[in-house]
Amino acid sequence: MVVEMTGQNLSQPPSKSAKHKVLLLAEIANPDMVSVPLIGWCIAQALSRQADVHLVTHIRNRDAITALGWQEGRDFTVIDTEAVVRAIFRVARSLGASDNRGWTIYQALAPIGCYAFERAVWKRFGQAIEAGEYDIVHRLTPMSPTTPSWLAGRLRRTGVPLVVGPWNGGLPWPAGFAARMMREREGLSALRGVYKWLPGYTATRRHAAAILAGSLHTLSELPSDARARSFHLPENGIDPTRFNMRRTRRARAPLRGVFIGRLVPYKCADVLIEAAYWMLRRGDLHLDIIGDGPDRGWISELVRTLDLEDAVTLHGQVEHREIQSLLVECDFLACPSIREFGGGVVLEAMALGVAPIVADYGGPVELMNDETGIRVPFSGQHDLMTGFRAAMERALADPAMLDRLGNAAAERVAQLFTWERKARQIIRLYDWVRQGGTPPALLLATA
Repeated sequence: MVVEMTGQNLSQPPSKSAKHKVLLLAEIANPDMVSVPLIGWCIAQALSRQADVHLVTHIRNRDAITALGWQEGRDFTVIDTEAVVRAIFRVARSLGASDNRGWTIYQALAPIGCYAFERAVWKRFGQAIEAGEYDIVHRLTPMSPTTPSWLAGRLRRTGVPLVVGPWNGGLPWPAGFAARMMREREGLSALRGVYKWLPGYTATRRHAAAILAGSLHTLSELPSDARARSFHLPENGIDPTRFNMRRTRRARAPLRGVFIGRLVPYKCADVLIEAAYWMLRRGDLHLDIIGDGPDRGWISELVRTLDLEDAVTLHGQVEHREIQSLLVECDFLACPSIREFGGGVVLEAMALGVAPIVADYGGPVELMNDETGIRVPFSGQHDLMTGFRAAMERALADPAMLDRLGNAAAERVAQLFTWERKARQIIRLYDWVRQGGTPPALLLATA
């Protein structure tokens, strides 16, 4: 059974009454997409309710934003660098990248697009910034710390403070997964440190009035002279109107587990299936696999080979707004991903009262604690598989544990991880940037 929960309507255009006048740069911000585009949009929308925000974004996002009632020119401005973006994609694909693989290739080329975008922003808003029409310039996206800001030096000369982030990325591949790294076409990740030689790298960190880091790993990579201006704020959040259901079922055998994500090597859906094999064969567990990707055929063949067609349902791609209807009918979310920067799907499951079982590495475990989920330590693929098997067997032996974890997870998200709370924390950062005093406590995971 599903219980509907009410929440504030976050789909209305912003009001222009708050004290901070913010030029918010979010080249990637789109309410109709997922991952970084949706994060960019949700933070922009929440901030617009607490500050006088003018959003600057890419022309590709225009229709989706105007559909929600935002007025171009008044509430937001679009920048057209489409020719540059298309050229970057052509080059990336010629180097072996695709829609689902070769992320490092795209990131290596991303600074070119960002440079073009920021140059266009300065051409459009430079005079207004110099005239003091904005108190703060906040570069929200791109969220990769490898992409420097061309505007950092320019803004330094105007006296208008620059806030950047939340940045996230750079998590090293864990040991024991070299084969998966190569299948992901991530060989270039070994050369990631080259980004520190990019023009603007030092200036961005030196001149930014504040830097938001989306993970503790990213925070640890910031230079020592920037630490006093750097804060941990996970980039993911929850819109209570978008995730407005709540799990009400009680866990009991057979359990129902769910995996949500792209079917690519580092997400390790195959490891999960193999870990659950005997539970699936015995009828103690049913797995729902939600997502698509280049490994879809291989995953389907694995299910057939193991004779698990009746115990594993491959849903394929599901619309983001429809996922919660499937999630609330499950007892736990399994996230065996070995290189997850943020982990938004973990937060979404927690918001609905679904307990997460998560590989203990990267961003997802920073969103939870031992009262709200199960962490699975690992040192290689075999340990990952046996660890997930043990965690699921433990849940089968004590199903009520999943109910307790799920209820606590939902409370944690409601208290700490809504977009409105995140926006309030960023506003406190703006206050500090403009007024000084005691630095704000922005460590969301322990706030």
